[in-house]
Amino acid sequence: MASLRALTAVFLGAFGAATVATGYTTYTATSGAIVRLVDERVEAVSRVLLSEARPGDAATILQGIDAFARRRDSGDIGFELRDARGRRLGGNVIVGRALPIGTFDLREGDGIAGLTAGRALVRDAGGGLRLVTIAETEPIDGLDAARLRIYLIGFGAMVLIVMVGTGAFGLLVRRRIAEVRATAEAIIDGDMARRVPVDPRGGVFAAQAVAFNRMLDRIAALLESVRNVSSDIAHDLRTPLARLHARLTRLAGQASSAEIADELDEALAQCDELMAMFAAILRIAEVEGERRRAAFAAVDLSAIVTEVAEAMVPIATEGDRRLIVEGGGEVPLRGDGQLLSQAAFNLVENALNHTPPGTTVWIGAARAGTRAILSVRDDGPGIAPADRAAALRRFGRLDASRHQPGHGLGLPLIDAVARLHRGTLTLADGAPGLIATLDLPAS
Repeated sequence: MASLRALTAVFLGAFGAATVATGYTTYTATSGAIVRLVDERVEAVSRVLLSEARPGDAATILQGIDAFARRRDSGDIGFELRDARGRRLGGNVIVGRALPIGTFDLREGDGIAGLTAGRALVRDAGGGLRLVTIAETEPIDGLDAARLRIYLIGFGAMVLIVMVGTGAFGLLVRRRIAEVRATAEAIIDGDMARRVPVDPRGGVFAAQAVAFNRMLDRIAALLESVRNVSSDIAHDLRTPLARLHARLTRLAGQASSAEIADELDEALAQCDELMAMFAAILRIAEVEGERRRAAFAAVDLSAIVTEVAEAMVPIATEGDRRLIVEGGGEVPLRGDGQLLSQAAFNLVENALNHTPPGTTVWIGAARAGTRAILSVRDDGPGIAPADRAAALRRFGRLDASRHQPGHGLGLPLIDAVARLHRGTLTLADGAPGLIATLDLPAS
C-alpha cells in the first residue's frame, strides 16, 4: 500500500505541475496575443491618421485627431501630439510623461483618465512632431484579474477532478488488493475453499479474480489429490498390516526356538513402527482437514503444559534426564485441547529421545501480548541451522541412514497442529541445545 500511495502521490504531483505549467503558459500566451492585437491596431490607426496629413502639419493632424475622436468605434483609442521640445500641442488624452519613439506599456499610475492598462506607440510625425497613439489592453476594469480567476478556477477544477478520480481509482485498487490478500491469508490459515470475490458486472478486475480463483481451484485439487493418495495408502495398508501383526504375534507364541522368537519379535517391532507411521499420516491428514476448528473451545495452555509434564516426568527420570516446568499463570486461547496436548507431549518426547543422559529439558507456557507461547528447550546437542528445515519436513530424518528409531512425522504433525490454530512452529538455537516454540494467537 505504501508503494501505491507513493505512486499516486508522484502521479498527482506530476499532473499538478503539468497543469500549473499549462495554465501559466495559456495565461501568458493569451495576454501576449491581446498585446499583439492592440499593437497592430495602434500601428494601423496611427499610420492612417498620419497618412492624411503632410509631415510636420500639426493643424491637420490635430483636425484628424478630432475627427477620429467623434467616431463611435474610437472609444478605446487616444492621441496626443507633442512638438520637438516635448510640449503638448493637443489631442484627446493627456499622457503624464514624455515618451521617446517606440512602443511602451501603460499602467494606471501613468495618470491617463479611464485607462487601467494599455499600450502606447510613439511615431515621428515630421518636423520634430511626435504622435502618441494609445489603446487599452484592458477595456474593462479588472479584466486581467478576472481572466486570472477564470484560469485558476478552470485549471483548479481539472486538478480537483483528477485528484478525486485518482483517489477513487486508488481506493478501488486497494480494495481489490485487500480482497486478494485476505483470500491468500485465509488459504495460508488452511481455508482452501476461500476465493476472491468476483464483480458480477465484469471488467478487468473481475477477469483477474476469475483467473486467480481458477488457479486456486487447481492448487486445491492437487493438494486434495496428494492428501487422498497418502490417506488411501495408509488406510489400505493398515488392515493387512494389522493382520500381519496378529499372525506374527501368533507365530511368536508358537516359536520352537529362542532364535526364531527373537526374529519374530523384531518383525513385530518393525510392524508396529509401520502401523505408527500410517497412524501419523492419517492423523496429519485429519488435522489438515480443518474440520476440527468447528470444535474449538477455551483452553488453558499452562494447564496443558502442567498435565503433560506430570505424565512425562517418570519417563524422563527413567532415562536419566530432568524435566522442569517453567512459568505459571493462566494462558488462555481457543483451540483443540487434545491436539495441543499431543503437540506438547510430542515436543517433550522428541527432546527426551534425541538428547543424551544427563540432559535437562524445560517446558513452559507464557503469554506475550496477543500471543500464547509454548516452548520446549533442552541443553543437548541441538539441531544445526541447515538441518532444521529437514526436521520439519514429512519423513525428514537427520539420521540419513535411518539407524535411529522414528518415522520423521512427529514435528510435521506438531506443525500441522500449529497451523490449524493459525500459529507457527519454529526451531531455534538454545545455545546450547534446541528451543522448539509453538506461537499461537491468545484469547
